[in-house]
Amino acid sequence: MDTPRVTIWGTGTPRSFRPLWMAEELGIRYQHKPIGPRTGETQTPEYQQLNRKQKIPFVQDGDVKLSESLAICRYLRDKYPSEQVLKPQDLFTKAKEDEWCCYIYGELDETSLYVMRRHGDLSMIYGESETTVNASRAYAEKHFEVVGQLLEARTYLVSDQFGLADLFLMSCIDWANAYQVGLPDNLHNYHAHIAERPAYMRAMKLNYPDLFGGD
Repeated sequence: MDTPRVTIWGTGTPRSFRPLWMAEELGIRYQHKPIGPRTGETQTPEYQQLNRKQKIPFVQDGDVKLSESLAICRYLRDKYPSEQVLKPQDLFTKAKEDEWCCYIYGELDETSLYVMRRHGDLSMIYGESETTVNASRAYAEKHFEVVGQLLEARTYLVSDQFGLADLFLMSCIDWANAYQVGLPDNLHNYHAHIAERPAYMRAMKLNYPDLFGGD
């Protein structure tokens, strides 16, 4: 059997989950290299030759090398399109997708949930701060309310089909649930609906093997 063209590095974080889920939704044949953050695996000479940022996730597709989960997921979606995932065709839909992806990544991922991680799970590196964690939790809850209001009247964030923005929001809801961040009821319902997708569960088992009795 031919070696898969696409290789995905990374496991164990919400950000590494995203490319795996996208690849599963698209039905891409790929090789998964489950290296984790802060394990030393991203600091080997071999990995640094691929990705000088020493971060996960990372994807190689032939001569194409990409880091950053949003760039990776958009590239895979556009290179290997599938009816399972929305691929915007008009300027307005593309702009709305960008709007929500930027909002989710900026306000929920980087500004709140990852700050909670820095000063909670990673406090041995960045310092423990209950004040910072509590403020970040309140900030996350505020912006989950904004997203929840939109989803009161629709099933998906953009258009009438599951898409990139939903994938990013779901990864942040999973993260928020792990940190016991308060969410509107309709976001719990939204999460339960999308979590029924087979590709979601396949990616969960790959990314979080310890939760499913994996090796």
